[in-house]
Amino acid sequence: MELPSAKRAILQLLRNVAPADCPALLQWMRTTRDFDEFTQDNNDVMLKSIAEDLRNCLPLETMLSSEHLALQKIQQQPDPTVHVDAFLYDEDLIDSLCEEGKMSRNYCMVCGSHQTAPLGFISHSFSLMELKFIYHHVLPDLSGKVLVDVGSRLGTVLYGGYFYSSAVQLYGVELNGDFCQLQEMIIKKYHFTDRIKVLHEDICTQGLLLQNADVVIMNNVFEYFLNEAEQARAWEYISHNVRKQGSLLVTVPSLKDSLSGLQTNIQLSLWIEEVPLNYDVYAEKDIDREALEQIHLYKIL
Repeated sequence: MELPSAKRAILQLLRNVAPADCPALLQWMRTTRDFDEFTQDNNDVMLKSIAEDLRNCLPLETMLSSEHLALQKIQQQPDPTVHVDAFLYDEDLIDSLCEEGKMSRNYCMVCGSHQTAPLGFISHSFSLMELKFIYHHVLPDLSGKVLVDVGSRLGTVLYGGYFYSSAVQLYGVELNGDFCQLQEMIIKKYHFTDRIKVLHEDICTQGLLLQNADVVIMNNVFEYFLNEAEQARAWEYISHNVRKQGSLLVTVPSLKDSLSGLQTNIQLSLWIEEVPLNYDVYAEKDIDREALEQIHLYKIL
């Protein structure tokens, strides 16, 4: 059916609706997510397919037994907290899992009572919305540019960069061998080898890569995986090697928050300049603005 015919069909359908129900129907049409499948572009579909592949390879909490320190730090949070990967599990999927009893958004404050409180959720991956925000609204055109994702984990930033940017090369540096294998599986299956490369390395051995990068992305990269002394050492290494004038650094959380409490000699004012971001680019009511506001962009001086 062509567009003019489709418009006429919809209008005719509305004319057949009982007048008393028409306002409710129009309100539903304005707010429903049932039309999402018709508005998604192919890139979104591909990324959701990748997410499904990864879900089938990982436990629900998306944490591996080899992540000893991260598991310990999550357990030490002041309030009960669980890891829910934002790329693999969007809000709709979490709701479905809660309905099936496989996941909960709340915990019991007093066992056996009706006193409950919200569970804290932590993610070490960007959601689809956050990826689109970064590549469509945070970063400039990346044609001919090299991007490095520090702690690439499941490869989310790399896959997003493949579909949503023109970066000539996307490098992921990941210390955990299990996650490197998962990334290689996806890269091979979806034929990403022309632009994506994953290095099973400690970022503190990749000075040349960092020096040549046009964009470096760091999402919750050290806090849960290194002790404070190791975090300080890693940040010192980053600050000494990410020095290409005009290159960009994207972090979650802010550099100020990441460095807070660490003993480093990093002088932010001599290294970077923060670039203001517009967090109001999405008009949808269900956009997680708080998550977007955790994303910060810096220009290397």
